[in-house]
Amino acid sequence: MELRTAVSPRDVKTYTTQRLREEFLIQGLFVPGEIKLVYSHIDRIITGSATPAESALELTAGDELRAKYFCERRELGVINIGGKGTITVDGKVYTVDYKEGMYIGMGTQKIVFESADASNPAKFYLNSAPAHRTCPTVLIKPEGTPEEGVVIVKDENKVELGSLELSNHRTICKYILPGQVESCQLEMGMTKLEPGSVWNTMPCHTHDRRMEVYLYFDIPEDAFVMHYMGEPQETRHIVMRNEEAVISPSWSIHSGSGSQAYTFIWGMVGENQDFDDMDGIANQDIM
Repeated sequence: MELRTAVSPRDVKTYTTQRLREEFLIQGLFVPGEIKLVYSHIDRIITGSATPAESALELTAGDELRAKYFCERRELGVINIGGKGTITVDGKVYTVDYKEGMYIGMGTQKIVFESADASNPAKFYLNSAPAHRTCPTVLIKPEGTPEEGVVIVKDENKVELGSLELSNHRTICKYILPGQVESCQLEMGMTKLEPGSVWNTMPCHTHDRRMEVYLYFDIPEDAFVMHYMGEPQETRHIVMRNEEAVISPSWSIHSGSGSQAYTFIWGMVGENQDFDDMDGIANQDIM
């Protein structure tokens, strides 16, 4: 598990491009046969991936967590952006298809990831936060019929925003949030831009009570997303390629524009779970 410390906005103003990338960019995710984890001191979030190939992969605590098992004091959110796979949670098997997810509660002792087809492996994207109580483990599907242990994303949690004229026509699909999937502090969801639109989270905002991580995907090899971060009057940028993630401190904006449409997963942790608790930044105030 890679460890990264928190950073001050006063220091970030002096960072070079390379230093920005070292502190905030997460590369090398979704390597077949590997689990990749990055532990950030910013709200203690863990961002990572599990990409099982020929063999199953078990998520363990490692020495860094000083825990008996990964979810001893943590909750875990998962969204699959690859082929069909399974997640076995304390002996119970869940089939997780493309763009389906899971919430796994604190106290879960054994988590095992497998792919249905090693030639088209599942790509399980992971966000984990410290937890203080156990919430129910559930499978999350954007569409389908509700059944025991399965949550279907509610229509009111599929929000269409923006317009093609403003180059930001997009749909936000909220997976983990109060009123749908109970958690201690973790929230996750996915935003898909429509063809012809390239801007996300614009006008932009900050939310001082929680931080956020973005995973950008559905980006062709010759395309990119320009991710914008920093204080509203001290903005910086990081060039993002396919299936790369970026850490956003609570004091930073988090927005992007791509060379073409793309999709991204957002994950938030902190003291407040109110999705609309944002401090908006007017376009004319960005520098």
